[in-house]
Amino acid sequence: MPYEWITTDKSKGAKAELHLWPYRSLPRRGFVWLMGLLACGLAVPLFAFIGHVILWLFLPILLGTLGLVWYFIERSYKDGEILEVLILTSDRITLTRDGPRGAHSEWQANPYWVTVECHKTGGPVPDYITLKGGGREVEIGAFLSEDERPVLYRDLLQTLRDSKSHS
Repeated sequence: MPYEWITTDKSKGAKAELHLWPYRSLPRRGFVWLMGLLACGLAVPLFAFIGHVILWLFLPILLGTLGLVWYFIERSYKDGEILEVLILTSDRITLTRDGPRGAHSEWQANPYWVTVECHKTGGPVPDYITLKGGGREVEIGAFLSEDERPVLYRDLLQTLRDSKSHS
């Protein structure tokens, strides 16, 4: 799962801490292999034209293709640099979201009044999860897969229920 519950220091007052991030289907190591294989695959047809003028026609096109693939995969990595952190203490629940290109947002509320909702339909994605409290409703884990969001929903419900019963 692209999220984990972190055990925190109870002396600092934190009861639970959750970190969420988007799943990466192509890790950096796989990216290196992909680019290497693509470069080799694009170079094979060029061997037939070594010593001919037409090589200089195909070379920029193939290098441009390699460069565009590199650029768009790198851009995908940058757009996927999202980290959501939920910190639950006895008197405060805080959700921070650090997104691509330095975007940062934060939400806080009293955990006793916070409700977790799962919108089966009507949201931007199926099983859209929101936290409602402090006069606002915020999304959490919208980048998770369709199978992962219901599991997160149950985890959040249980964690909030446990924190309310221990208050």
